[in-house]
Amino acid sequence: MEIKKYIDKELRKLDKGLVATPTEEYLNDFLNANNGSNDFLLTQMAKNYGYKLALLNVENEIAILNAEKDK
Repeated sequence: MEIKKYIDKELRKLDKGLVATPTEEYLNDFLNANNGSNDFLLTQMAKNYGYKLALLNVENEIAILNAEKDK
């Protein structure tokens, strides 16, 4: 499978799971509102967000490398 397709597929899966991947703003709001409860949910959301950031960074690096290759 092409890397770009793989990354796109993984990013789509993150928003369809039992625990949807939050935005940074949502994580901050949730952290402020929960006052220490639901720590398991917050942990899972943070893991998903970290995975999403990693995929986006890899996708960006691939785009940069491809742009340099096409020069």
